[in-house]
Amino acid sequence: MSGGSQLPAECARLAAALRELRERTGLSLAALGGRTAFSKSSWERYLNGKKLPPREAVEALCALADEPPGRPLALWELAEQRWTGRAASAPGATGSAPGVTASAPGATGGGAEDTPVSPPGPDTGRRPGRRVPRWSLVVGAVALAAAVPLALVLLSDEDATTGTAAGPGAPGSASVPSYAQSFEPGCHGADCEGADAQAMGCGAQGLPATLATRRSAGGQRIEIRYAEKCGAVWAKATGLRLGDRVELTLPGADAKEVRAASRRDTEIYLSTAMTATDDPRRARVCLRPAEGAAECFAAPGG
Repeated sequence: MSGGSQLPAECARLAAALRELRERTGLSLAALGGRTAFSKSSWERYLNGKKLPPREAVEALCALADEPPGRPLALWELAEQRWTGRAASAPGATGSAPGVTASAPGATGGGAEDTPVSPPGPDTGRRPGRRVPRWSLVVGAVALAAAVPLALVLLSDEDATTGTAAGPGAPGSASVPSYAQSFEPGCHGADCEGADAQAMGCGAQGLPATLATRRSAGGQRIEIRYAEKCGAVWAKATGLRLGDRVELTLPGADAKEVRAASRRDTEIYLSTAMTATDDPRRARVCLRPAEGAAECFAAPGG
């Protein structure tokens, strides 16, 4: 934005969340453009807060990052209101959700909200040749009116617990329906052996199935994930503690291991490398905590 104007807080939060998701995928801007319906230049604008991304772009990035879309979409709803000016014009609106301040970072004043900066208009980011039917805009407006209260609830739930988004299966987390992906993953079968599920697109929403889940005595959550389209299995872990290790084994294959080596590793999810297999029921996963006894489990039928 020009003239040293400051990005509204709601828009800055959305951009920061999208950058974190993109970092988690490990994909470059060009790779994002190749795996989604939005161009490299559009992603650059979205991630830097220069343009409001379409809702579909947020959903696509969540899918690539294997992230439940509830919280990112809640942030998008609030940013969209501010971007279009509806937050200021809504009757009785204060522009804030529980635990979320409405004023832009660094704003001053004695309590009355300063006039918000008007960011550039929304950007579709879609490649030429795709037209949006007029009726869909009407439907979208109706959906937005119904979705904003949900956005506030989602953000409120997050702030009321630990300050971090609830993970899959955590109390209060939203159920996320899966859907088929139009793009092909970057590997299949033997080519996936030892590769990263996210980098290859095998972890994108709609591709993997969770074969088994275990919550350890220490609170760590471990999942056995399998993507039939990739022909590979891997382990996904959240809530690890510093020094914890997660090991995936299959008969006749090299063991795959991931370790929480830094504080950041304890704040995000970690995944082992993939093991190529057409029979994921033989997979066995062990959590080897830094303190305490190991806990192991297998997929049903294994």
